[in-house]
Amino acid sequence: MIPPRAGGILLHLTSLPGGDGIGDLGPAALLWLTWLHRSGCSLWQFLPLGPSGGGWSPYQSPSTFAGNPLLISLDRLLEAGWLGREDLEDRPVSTNKVDYPAVQRRKSDRLKAAAERWRGRGRPGEADFVAWREAHSDWLDDYVLFMALKEVHGGAPWTAWDSSLAHRRPQELEAARGRLRESIEEHALQQYWFWSQWQELRHQAANLGIRLIGDLPIYVSEDSADVWSRPDLFQLDANGRPVVVAGVPPDYFSETGQLWSNPIYHWERHEQEGFQWWCRRVRHLAQQVDCVRIDHFRGLAAYWEVPAGSPTAATGRWVKGPGVALLDALRADLGGLPLIAEDLGVMTPEVRHLRDSFEVPGMKILQFDLEGGAVKDEPLEVYPERCVAYTGTHDNDTSRGWYQAAAEATREYTRRTLEADGRDIAWSLVGSIWSSNAGWSLAPIQDFLSLGSEARMNYPGRPDGNWEWRLASGAATEDLAERIQELNRTYQRRGAVGGE
Repeated sequence: MIPPRAGGILLHLTSLPGGDGIGDLGPAALLWLTWLHRSGCSLWQFLPLGPSGGGWSPYQSPSTFAGNPLLISLDRLLEAGWLGREDLEDRPVSTNKVDYPAVQRRKSDRLKAAAERWRGRGRPGEADFVAWREAHSDWLDDYVLFMALKEVHGGAPWTAWDSSLAHRRPQELEAARGRLRESIEEHALQQYWFWSQWQELRHQAANLGIRLIGDLPIYVSEDSADVWSRPDLFQLDANGRPVVVAGVPPDYFSETGQLWSNPIYHWERHEQEGFQWWCRRVRHLAQQVDCVRIDHFRGLAAYWEVPAGSPTAATGRWVKGPGVALLDALRADLGGLPLIAEDLGVMTPEVRHLRDSFEVPGMKILQFDLEGGAVKDEPLEVYPERCVAYTGTHDNDTSRGWYQAAAEATREYTRRTLEADGRDIAWSLVGSIWSSNAGWSLAPIQDFLSLGSEARMNYPGRPDGNWEWRLASGAATEDLAERIQELNRTYQRRGAVGGE
């Protein structure tokens, strides 16, 4: 699946500069693509595109299919005529962090105003909207009703709704569709606008020879349209609450493990249905991106199951996953497997066999390997061609922050292994993975900018204060693009021709 030698950058859309307090699908996104092209990079990786969930996490979304309305560009709605200039007069000053509550309030108001203007002008383009809505009805109908019901219930989880709605009694759902018709249409419009703007961005990326790498969380949120609409696909009790929840055992990030709280799939039911829900899920994302990173791939071989209500993940156990049967179904449905396996954490021969037998490239994280080498006093691992190498990911500290916080033994090993003096350590890590045998090499934009821990995107296990970092306006300079282009050219990364 991995074409020969390409380089790229990890940057989530919310971290783009400009916009209305948050990165979005507007002019800054298209400028970013142009800058990537000039840098000789042909890969852009980002985090899940769905609506934000608890703690504003893209990994706890109320829908695995929907797009995040906060990413809709108000500039594009202005161009379309659904907003007036007066709607954008009080734009917030761009800062280096996303103030999610403020962004949510402001954008929700503007999106509602855009829907009202669209209706007030006679609903132009309605035929295209209706056709799109019908084409996506398999997930959209449940999602828009779910979101409209959440609004009238003050944001309460679906398990706290009236029993007739929580358990989806047909007569009550039909009555709700009638009562909430306008709200349902507004949520559908938002998804239509997101999809339209995303397709414009994807078209521009394709024209520039840039592949988009999406991210698919293995689990979905308990409070989601996915669980509410198909509770039979999850291990839930009679009240819709999880019997067991997902997580990982004690690891690098936490001494007590990570308790994610997501419900675990009823895998037997999925298999009985030929994994149709999973096929639709991956196929939907594959319509938006060129390659899909499956988060926590090892959970397909065996997953960590924790009894609901446990204080930590330490009391869990390993349970065999769907493995071969699921990947066979996905390959048949997609005509191939355009996947990257996030195969970090506790690895076993079974996980490696599953990954390799389907020729799915795994991930290599240089920060982890340098720490392991410092402990084991072994030479740095030689990366295979069929892998994607990173300095670190959104879950890691920046390379500069990691180095500054590391034990002296790790710092000394890093300098010796990378033949570096430590003064430009982030670029030393970048150069190492770019020169490696890995087919694809990526690094967060923070590492190309040599930023410290203040630019970290996520602290696994920390409930608040994540996902906020933003790229400063003007930080992606022409000098930096030229430096990255030279890196791509030196190590013959495929994207180097894009900058010439």
